[in-house]
Parts: sequence; structure tokens; C-alpha cells
Amino acid sequence: MPEPGQEKVKPRTLAVLDLGSGTFRLALYGLVPGRAYRLLDELREPVALGEGLASGRIREEALERGVQALRAFADFLRVLAPEEAVTLATSAIRDAENGHLVLEEARRLGLSPRVVPGEEEAALGVLAVANALPLAEAVVVDQGGGSAQVSLMRERRFGWGKALPLGALRLTEALLPSDPPRKGEVRALEEAVEKALKGLPLEAGLPVVGLGGNLRALAKLHQKRRGYPLDLLHGYHLPREGVEELAEDLLSLPLRARMELPGLQADRARTLPATALFFRALLRRLRALGLWVSGLGIREGVLFSRLLPPPHLLPDPRAFAVENLFLRYPFPHPHRDRVKALAQALFQGTRPLHGYGEEEERLLLEAAHLHDIGMHLGYHDHHRHGAYLVLAEPLLGLSHREQALLALLVRYHRRGNPEAGSLRPLLTRGDGKRLKRLAVLLRLAEMLERTRSGRVRGVRVEVGAGVRLRLEAEADPWVERVEAVKQGELFREAFGKPLEVVWEGDRG
Repeated sequence: MPEPGQEKVKPRTLAVLDLGSGTFRLALYGLVPGRAYRLLDELREPVALGEGLASGRIREEALERGVQALRAFADFLRVLAPEEAVTLATSAIRDAENGHLVLEEARRLGLSPRVVPGEEEAALGVLAVANALPLAEAVVVDQGGGSAQVSLMRERRFGWGKALPLGALRLTEALLPSDPPRKGEVRALEEAVEKALKGLPLEAGLPVVGLGGNLRALAKLHQKRRGYPLDLLHGYHLPREGVEELAEDLLSLPLRARMELPGLQADRARTLPATALFFRALLRRLRALGLWVSGLGIREGVLFSRLLPPPHLLPDPRAFAVENLFLRYPFPHPHRDRVKALAQALFQGTRPLHGYGEEEERLLLEAAHLHDIGMHLGYHDHHRHGAYLVLAEPLLGLSHREQALLALLVRYHRRGNPEAGSLRPLLTRGDGKRLKRLAVLLRLAEMLERTRSGRVRGVRVEVGAGVRLRLEAEADPWVERVEAVKQGELFREAFGKPLEVVWEGDRG
């Protein structure tokens, strides 16, 4: 249901088929143009279409795998019948002499494939990154099976981009024939990457963002080594030393051993050494300390081109992500808005005690916006359910630290002693106190709306030897006062002062 004053927009479905050199993917999205989207389903087929690409032609076995995948995707789309289906053909089909055979089969099956030029592929990747990560400028690198798109993003816009023949499958076939690769082969690959990058106007000092399934596989291996507490790859920072270590380890293992690495899809084991070497060379060339992993790529670039009018940029990706999550698990808007207003009044009134600024205020209001989303899974433990939902998927524009804090605030909005627990490694100095203070403010706002009736119209905060909350209400909001008073001990722990809650009608 749209909020009051918002025009109702008809939801629609969009399918995006990405006929990549290593993997064919189909993503099915539900979207409300200009407002929201969600991933509804996804198919993945590791076709290795780029086999033989080093010789200029796709091998017959690879063509057959591609045809079988196309048939499965076409059948899937016939049943689901999305309003729009976009089929993109990338490097292998673009570069191979016989790539037209894949296009002909796709057309015979009722699909409408389009060969995407390298620069457009790069631009779609940049568009996804611009809407997904809190970066205005970056070197964006999307390595697929056949090519790697290297681009410059300036002020969240596509500056320039070039497709290079440095895809993981192409590099493996051409330069890493041995199992495991030999030192001479490794040197040859590094020289090829260095030569290709040397001709680009790359700028050292900019953040580096990496896209692609193989890079995500590298990041997952690094997370497992660290015991990383979040099962999220988007927004993960992969340090250069991590890439260096992974490259050395992967080069020491034969294919069979790589296939048994925990969490690694078997079809990526063959080409992963080439990806590690490619990104190692890239980071050395740029003198970068690491790179940010994007879980969004060209498919999401297409999605944003349908979701938003030109230039297809979310004005505030973070605000969009919070609202997008709320729309999936909504609870009554009046209650949400009253809790937000009370939380903001409490934050501003206690500013002399905490000294926090816009960052903390925004986090508190986001938690208030989402605090009851767990009610969709049931009333009991809905605070835990809500925290789970906040962490279930990446939230665009938020760092992992910010997403962890947001989940913890939702988790402790009604009961419990706020603690970071397993998420502690994601937090920074002062976040323990920050969590407790913001959590008690959110909990007080929730308690002052305990009957969900809006009886407490506002609150004034008086700070002295203690803190007095003076409630604005037509009649004594007994339940709200009692529930708020119960938070006095936690308030004292957080702020070092006793708490008093009085009704505006009180004169004592």
C-alpha cells in the first residue's frame, strides 16, 4: 500500500539474461518504478562458453552447453512471462568468429539477444556500483570469463571504460596450461596484464571496486580464513595482502585440491588462479591497499536503467535501501513515524550528554524506520527476527559496520542488554558505548508509543543532575510512562544519570 500522498505505481517484473563467457545467468526482478525492487529468482549455468576463445572460436562442446542453458532459460521465461526480458551477450559471443551461432539459437527460442559493446558493458557495471556503494569516485574493474572491463567512475558517473582480453577463462587457456601453473606461466600472465593496463589512463589513489563471480569467490575464501562474522560479500574490503596470500596459495594447489576448498563452486576452481593474479597485478599497478567487492554488476545496471529515469542514479542509495527493506516487511506507518519523531526528540534532547552528530542520528532514525519489520515472522522474538532481516542481504550504501550497528539497534529495541556479540569484529572504537546509548533512546521511543495510539504527542528532555522526560499528552499516558521508567537502569548505564519520566500535566 502506498503511503498517504504517494501515487500508486503498478509493480512489474523484469528478467535479465547475462550470456557471459564463463557463466550464463538469469535474474528475475520485481520492481515498482522509481520506488522499490527485489530479486525474485535466479538461474545460473556454468557453461564456460569462452573455451577456445584464445584461438578465436568457441568450441563445439561449449556451444552445446550454451544451447542447453538457453533452452532452460527460455522455458523458465515462457512459464513466468515477465513484462520485459533483456538478453545481453558479452565477450565470448562478441569476440568469437562463431558467436553468431549462440545468437541464432537464442532467437529461435524466442529470446531477443543483443551484443553489448565493451564500453557499454563497462558503463552498466559503473551504474551498478554508483547505486550500490558509498563511493563517488573509483576505478571499477569487472572481470568475466572472456574480458575484463576497466572503468573510471567520477561523481558517480561513467567517465571512460575499456574492455580488455583479460577474462579469467581466456587467461587460463592462453597462459596457464599447467596444473598447477608453473612460474614461467605466471610471469607471462603478469606481463600480459601489465602490458594491457599500461595503456590506460589509470589514476593511483582512487578506491578500487571489483566485480565478477570469481572475485566474489576470492573474497569468500578470504572471509573464511578470517572467520568473518557476516555472510555478505557485497561491500567487503579485500586487502592487497589478502589477494597476495590467496594468489600464492592457489598457485601451489592442483585443480582437484582447489575444487575441494570450502565454499568454492567447483566450476570456478579452474580459473581462480588467473583471477587472483589479475587482481594482484592490478592492485600493484595502482598501488592500492585493497579493493571493495561489489555484489551488483551489469544485470543490476540494466535493472537501475528501468527502475529510475536518466541518469538512473538513486539520489540517496542508503535511504533507498532502508525504505526498500521496509516495503518488503511493512508495519503501520503511523507507528513507525511516531517512533522516529520521538527517537529524534530524545536524541536531540540528550545531545549534551552524548555529543553525537549526523551519522549517529541517521543510524538511530533508520533503526526506528525498521524496528518492527520482524513482526512479519511473528510477535514473539520479533526484535531478533528483525535483526536477522537487516543482515540477510546487503543494504546499498551502508558499510558492513553500519549494517551491523543497524541490526543490533533493531535487535535491542525492546529488551536485552545491548551487546555486539559475534558482530564485534566489525565495530570500531567507541561503538560499544554508541550502541548502548542509541539503543536505549530507541527503546524509550518505542515505550513512549507502547499502545501504538499516539497518546504521547511529544517529549521534552531536561538535563540536570538527572534526566527528566516531560511527556506531551492530553491525559496521563500511564502505560507509556510505566514502560519508559523500566528503562531507567539501562539509561543510567548508558549516560551515567538517573531517568525520570513525567506527564506534562504533572506539576511536581
